[in-house]
Amino acid sequence: MDQAVSPLQAKLRANYLRDEDEALRELLALARLDPAASARVLARARALVEKVRASQVANAGMQSFLREYDLSSQEGVLLMCVAEWERHVGRNRSLLVNAGTWGMMLTGRLVSLDSESSENAAAWLGRLAARAGEPVVRMALRQGMKLMAEQFVMGRTIGDALGRSRQSEHAAYLHSYDMLGEAAFTAADAERYFTAYANAIDAIAAHASATRADAGEHPRVFGNPGISIKLSALHPRYEYAQRERVLAELVPRVRALVERARAGDVGVTLDAEEADRLGLSLEVFERVFESEALRDWEGLGLAVQAYLKRAPFVIDWLGDLSRRHRRRIMVRLVKGAYWDTEVKRAQVQGLSGYPVYTRKANTDVSYLACAAKIIAAPDAFYGQFATHNAHTLASVLERVAPGQAFEFQRLHGMGEDLYGQVVTQGRACRVYAPVGSYEDLLPYLVRRLLENGANTSFVNRIADEAIPVEQVVADPVAIATSQGPAANPKIPLPFAPPTSPCGCRSPPSSSRSSPRPGTPPRRWSMAARSKAPGGRSAILRAARRSARWSKATPPRRASRSRPPRARAFRRPASAPQSLSAPRCGSNLSAPSCLRCSRGRRARRFPTPWARCARRPISAATTRCSRAATSPGRTR
Repeated sequence: MDQAVSPLQAKLRANYLRDEDEALRELLALARLDPAASARVLARARALVEKVRASQVANAGMQSFLREYDLSSQEGVLLMCVAEWERHVGRNRSLLVNAGTWGMMLTGRLVSLDSESSENAAAWLGRLAARAGEPVVRMALRQGMKLMAEQFVMGRTIGDALGRSRQSEHAAYLHSYDMLGEAAFTAADAERYFTAYANAIDAIAAHASATRADAGEHPRVFGNPGISIKLSALHPRYEYAQRERVLAELVPRVRALVERARAGDVGVTLDAEEADRLGLSLEVFERVFESEALRDWEGLGLAVQAYLKRAPFVIDWLGDLSRRHRRRIMVRLVKGAYWDTEVKRAQVQGLSGYPVYTRKANTDVSYLACAAKIIAAPDAFYGQFATHNAHTLASVLERVAPGQAFEFQRLHGMGEDLYGQVVTQGRACRVYAPVGSYEDLLPYLVRRLLENGANTSFVNRIADEAIPVEQVVADPVAIATSQGPAANPKIPLPFAPPTSPCGCRSPPSSSRSSPRPGTPPRRWSMAARSKAPGGRSAILRAARRSARWSKATPPRRASRSRPPRARAFRRPASAPQSLSAPRCGSNLSAPSCLRCSRGRRARRFPTPWARCARRPISAATTRCSRAATSPGRTR
């Protein structure tokens, strides 16, 4: 079933949970500029930030919105629950902030918000609905969402978005349209998204054709509007466990959309997915890219997330694919928008590390290193650098050669002041333009707020005059070099299980890699988690529950026919090293596996630490015995 693994694929698999210190050492070598170039980058970034701050007007857009509702404040945390919005009216000159506040003010006046209610927004909204009536609350919320949607969504339909792109304030930018919506849960969802993508491609192609006719020119695919496709929206089981089914069903659908886009010369970028789907996304991309119908066409691209530890190896893999087929690949380099999800998933699964970097400066360094790789290979890549960071923007401009083809990208509704300076210099900039109804806006808006609403975000800091410009444009290479350990000490590893001395199903102590591309390492038993921080209480609770399947301690004398009555279980002072439930027949004679805590006798403990298929170990033998079940066992 599995094909031969190339050296580049092997690197991708081996670096799923790469050591952060080791990764950062390699990234710093790629991202570091010489002192003269670094000084030029800082000077250019400082000038950009100063002009942005000087050009702040009444309609400040996203920067003003995020500054008013900083997610480090109570109001920012309760933003989506419209808590205490009345207090912000009139304090900010931005039309977006004041309009959103007035749209929600009705809720603040009907019910005053005390400290208890602010901690329980759901109960507060329930009382509000009971007093004012659901229609009133629904209308207020809908008005607020509508105002935000007009700022952050290009249009409700693809026709609306294309019409809006012709307006004067958008005429200087290229656009890449994204149909809002989350992953498909059913085949009907996947079919609906497929139809939406197909219709959007046709509409974009017609729009591009009309624009070329008006201008009297025929630009390459890089100069046309494009579309972003989310693979998880086209298949309800887009996961590695369904690899064969995904490759058989999804690849033809994606290929059909891309071939349709080629007919209209519309660029297609496959959007980024979660880390455990990266290997599957690369397989789908490779099979579509190798299609004979796409020969000599350079309009297919892929989004690469710089916060993944495997990002540099993805660039290498794409470069090899490009050179084998002798045509360039569009690479949209982003920093990543699912950091919180990746960290939490790794913690829940009990992995031995994180697939993402745990410090923001490390992600910035990774972005610069990946950008350097893309810029250094103009024969393989058409670089698309998506960033709102002035230092990152200046670094890219410093690295590119004169006349080299590339473009910047920004989100619709964000970064207008920053990129307004860039497009006037003749640099291409493409706007990532979401298209969808207000009902589809909320997940997208929450991701943007989580990504950029933090007080460490550049979007949040660039317009905050209380923060010195030198601090805003600080070199991430210098920050990463001086920060001490590469990994954030406040984010401990999820879990690193030791190797068992008795041969039970424990992981190799030196292995941190995933057995397959895109799949995390195996999860470990609950007993194994007792070694993790906070795991002691969990194992004590499990020990108390052990009476369900073992109500007796081991017999003290071999002549005794029945075990004694059940008594309270005492946890050994030192947890045994055999942490996984052994297979039947495993040798458990190693003294470090099961040993009395007080050292009186090396007797066997029928505890959660030593059981096979949830059965206790026989007192008369050191091997697993399925027949050695206690009379009190109920399961």
